[in-house]
Amino acid sequence: MFEYEENEGFGAYKKVPVYIKAVEITDLVDKIVTFINESIDLNLEETELLMAKSYADDIVLNAQTIVAKIAGAESGELYDIKMENASLIRKAAREISTNCTGLKMFEIKGFDYLDLLREEMESFRVEFAEWVKSFDPWNYHIDRWGLFNPPGVNYDDHDPDDDFSIEGDDF
Repeated sequence: MFEYEENEGFGAYKKVPVYIKAVEITDLVDKIVTFINESIDLNLEETELLMAKSYADDIVLNAQTIVAKIAGAESGELYDIKMENASLIRKAAREISTNCTGLKMFEIKGFDYLDLLREEMESFRVEFAEWVKSFDPWNYHIDRWGLFNPPGVNYDDHDPDDDFSIEGDDF
């Protein structure tokens, strides 16, 4: 019924470099977390074990969030929606870095993988910044919360779209 080409319409986000990089990071995170879960029980007390597993779970969740939010941002064209997703991606990426630091404190053998993840996140950051520069700031709806408006547009500005209404006899 619905047939879309991968390079246009539904699924086009899968070709975007920042999305491809995010998927690579998610794959790396899955491998790291599998390694962590298999080797983490060795010398940790129960509380430390729970904390370490919590850090690992957070890394997985944040990596998956990044992939989902890129797909969401790419599914539309509005600047304010793209910027909202971009801010959530940035937050998730920064939390991955923080969680890597948290896991490092447990000094478990083999955690050199976390350094690799940090390098990949730095590469992602550059790709992400280039992607954000591609957003069209003049394709927007006014963000009445005031967070994601293009430069020079305020939350209380008049929106010309508000002049059009579809009511009763007008329709």
